[in-house]
Amino acid sequence: MISQPSRHCTVELQALPSRIGQVRRIVSAQLRYWHLDPLIDQAALGVTELLTNVHRHAEPDKMCTVEIELLLERLMVSVHDHDPRLPVVNEAEPFETCGRGLAMVAAVSESWGVQPQGEAGKVVWFTLCAPSSPLTAPAYPVYGTAGAEPFADVAADVAADAGAHAPARSAVAG
Repeated sequence: MISQPSRHCTVELQALPSRIGQVRRIVSAQLRYWHLDPLIDQAALGVTELLTNVHRHAEPDKMCTVEIELLLERLMVSVHDHDPRLPVVNEAEPFETCGRGLAMVAAVSESWGVQPQGEAGKVVWFTLCAPSSPLTAPAYPVYGTAGAEPFADVAADVAADAGAHAPARSAVAG
């Protein structure tokens, strides 16, 4: 028996440094809207690391899709990019300034993994255990009311900053 409906948010973007910060704010706002404030730091760190990997390593392009989904008491955060090469967890030396991203994702998450998508790329994901208290937000927001779009101000910043970059697009259900 499912006691809570699934909640889902999708953001499509080009993984550029300016976009990574915007997506981190979108994820944070969405989790606040879902009353999952205790997960914000872990989810923001994890999505930042995964998007940084897309920015640094993905070929042939930097386009990707970030999805966050809450089903019962699990939050799944995933990033799909177009590069079929699978990521590798590095063992960084103590004074190295990079190479710890996936190790940090593993450290802050309940679980993580990679799902190859053939020539379409891959999905790198992690899960977080959501607090056991029931969500108090309505299952489906009533649009046109105050607070119905939890990250409208951030989306406006994305649109204003679009300039020469590919636009960030998002779709939210619940």
